[in-house]
Amino acid sequence: MLNDTEVAIIGGGAAGIGAARRLHDAGVPCLIIEARTRLGGRAWTSTQHGGFALDLGCGWLHSADRNPWTKIAERQERSIDRTPPPWMRLSLNNGFPHDEQRAFVAAQHAFYERLDEAGEREPDRPASALLEPGNRWNKLMGAVATYVTGAEPEQVSIIDFARYEDDGVNWRVVEGLGTTVAAHADGVPTVLECAVACVDHGGTRLAIETARGTITADRAIVTVPSALLAQEALRFRPALPDKTEAAAGLPLGLADKLFLSLARPEEFPPDSRLFGRTDSTATATYHMRPFGRPLIECYFGGRNAADLELGGQAAFFEFARTELIGLLGAAFARRIAPIALHGWRGDPFARGSYSFALPGKADGRAVLAAPVDERLFFAGEACSRHDFSTAHGALLTGLAAADAVIAARDKQQNRMAG
Repeated sequence: MLNDTEVAIIGGGAAGIGAARRLHDAGVPCLIIEARTRLGGRAWTSTQHGGFALDLGCGWLHSADRNPWTKIAERQERSIDRTPPPWMRLSLNNGFPHDEQRAFVAAQHAFYERLDEAGEREPDRPASALLEPGNRWNKLMGAVATYVTGAEPEQVSIIDFARYEDDGVNWRVVEGLGTTVAAHADGVPTVLECAVACVDHGGTRLAIETARGTITADRAIVTVPSALLAQEALRFRPALPDKTEAAAGLPLGLADKLFLSLARPEEFPPDSRLFGRTDSTATATYHMRPFGRPLIECYFGGRNAADLELGGQAAFFEFARTELIGLLGAAFARRIAPIALHGWRGDPFARGSYSFALPGKADGRAVLAAPVDERLFFAGEACSRHDFSTAHGALLTGLAAADAVIAARDKQQNRMAG
């Protein structure tokens, strides 16, 4: 393990890897310090379940035609699947007739238009304030909100939601987005299983206190999830109360995936979808045969996912089994079995899935991203104004932080030379 570097990158997820790649390729000595036994952070592809590459964390290339991970995946010679996502099409008819689906989609579009129109024009409020009172689709729109933001609409800032930018193009990497993210760090100096407890920035050089000793550095890029900063799992000496407060206003929502094996998969169209229920926010959505595989990707969000995590994989499976047999009949239970799940709220190095802003806290993203004394820099999806909650948002903030480090380094060198 190295005990000295010029730039320490704390966290080896999409932001940290992006920053490290930029610095390393520019000839700036740097080191990724990662608490896990692997790189990728909340981008994690598992290949230990039936031979399929399963993205247990983020899996979609959102805004794929402008998403830098798309070109990175292509350079790695990955296979890009351009099949439209199931949420862009009508779901299967089971328990949800197509005419009702069209009515739901119309109601959802109207809700999103109200969010966009409200945007910056009025004092911030919870997104739920713009739901139409008594609309029969409010609970299902709430469920979809938990898939999108990881939280129920009453928790989410209207201003923050309206700032999110998405061009509607969504692709996937067959070999896994997590695989792509981790491979982008190939050749970059890295130390794993090395959780950082404290960054002491009171001296001439930074002292980064880890589980495996102290690492000294001239500068650091901090890329850990906002939940770890809010809960001070990573501390600063002297303290940075503005960062802690900003992070607390940008909590991590929760979205968990359970993968099921599916017998007789040919009965379902590839990349189709079912909603578990249409009258409850505590429901899952079921992506049938992703990539045409004999699988179901079950997606849970918000409080429902948090409650189920308390019971582990068995609780998720029982919830999914109950909803699926309600749609497809009791005999369907014999055709499914659990394969893989990762509970992101219980993950000590994530403590959630992706950030949303509480009402009145949207501007905290800029506060979180602001550098400190040209020595501490911050990146991660929570620092992104328009691409938060995504792997590409994380990457872009990592690149911006790396560029800021290079600019500060050049400025110092020029000052010393003069």
